Amino acid sequence: MSNNKEPRNYSPYQQKVIKRYYNEQPTILRDRLAQLVGDLYLAQGKSRARLWKQAAEAMQKLGLTAERVEHVVNSDKPELLALVVKELG
Repeated sequence: MSNNKEPRNYSPYQQKVIKRYYNEQPTILRDRLAQLVGDLYLAQGKSRARLWKQAAEAMQKLGLTAERVEHVVNSDKPELLALVVKELG
């Protein structure tokens, strides 16, 4: 493994795949939040805390304000997260 700082030369196909991934990232994150809603209804304890942390990270990446993210997470109500997902959809 080298510590080369040269930019990588991706093939045109690889460039398309990377571009599509970043173009679809909001959809991927919204789908992940929707999955987390169901998981949160079933989770307890440390598992639930970990899922809320994942939800907070996804909401931040989607551009929600820090206040809104904090409100949803601190509420500990999956139904509020479901409303966020619905708004994003």
